[in-house]
Amino acid sequence: MLPQFSDDQGRPTLGQLHDFPKDVYPVGRLDMDSEGLLVLTNDKKMNSRLLHPKNEHTRTYWTQVEGEVNNEAIANLEKGVTIRINKKDYETLPAKARILETPSLPERNPPIRYRKSVPDSWLELTLTEGKNRQVRKMTAAVGFPTLRLVRASISDLKLGNMEAGDVKELDKGEIYPKLFGKPKF
Repeated sequence: MLPQFSDDQGRPTLGQLHDFPKDVYPVGRLDMDSEGLLVLTNDKKMNSRLLHPKNEHTRTYWTQVEGEVNNEAIANLEKGVTIRINKKDYETLPAKARILETPSLPERNPPIRYRKSVPDSWLELTLTEGKNRQVRKMTAAVGFPTLRLVRASISDLKLGNMEAGDVKELDKGEIYPKLFGKPKF
């Protein structure tokens, strides 16, 4: 599903999930091939605080990769790797990285591609920056292409047991402490 409300190519969009107010918009992005937590809001202050790089809020991703991840790859992800952004080399900020047991997730639709001769494994990556397709580029840079990508949390706001298409409405008193600590409104 596209993380936007309309599409001139007829692909599924957020507008098909729920009757959202006209002034609600997604904060941040997930590409068509990614899954997970997406914050939708009409709160411009929240949008600005979540998107401005100086605030360095964390985003945690679970990524299924091709191959068996090793300690060298984890160490490289944790110190930062070089990826290409807009045809230029970019050194990522250090990330928190660890090998993850296979998370309990519903089957992906469409399913990822499996190759019998190549094992796969899961990583948990926590970033404080959000460049275009950054997680995919980072795992590829250390030799483990991403097969499936799920955003598991934004700061202390967690995906939990929500599934694709679930919508959960939260008020400021619930969401601000999870995203920013003490309420600041």
